[in-house]
Amino acid sequence: MPKRMLKERVGMRIARKKGNVFLREDFTDLGGYDQIGRALGALVREGRLIRFGHGVYARAQISPFDGKPVPTVGVKRLAEEALRRLNVETAPPRLERDYNAGATTQVPTGRVIGVRKRVRRQLGYGDVRVSLERTA
Repeated sequence: MPKRMLKERVGMRIARKKGNVFLREDFTDLGGYDQIGRALGALVREGRLIRFGHGVYARAQISPFDGKPVPTVGVKRLAEEALRRLNVETAPPRLERDYNAGATTQVPTGRVIGVRKRVRRQLGYGDVRVSLERTA
């Protein structure tokens, strides 16, 4: 299958899907590992996707401010959706729990997500990263 056709098929599947996060495994029925990687890379270069982590991609739109691709939803929401797709259970981090309980007045940044098990992936794009905190 020519590369151009595969990129178009991947793009059409992305347009049909409801979520904002896509894993490389979502497209394994369309071609081989390297072929899918090249097709996703082409969509990233076009600005239709951003690479959000290893094998994790997110829907993008062109920013009106600087013309660069940015995610269509917030980074925390994307990270939570990506972790859910990777079968990782999430929970509120310690600072968010303390703030909600009234134990502190410091407002959490929103870039920390509590996870129940060890996660070695880094999630984010560009200079924007999400921190993962192990919660009990």
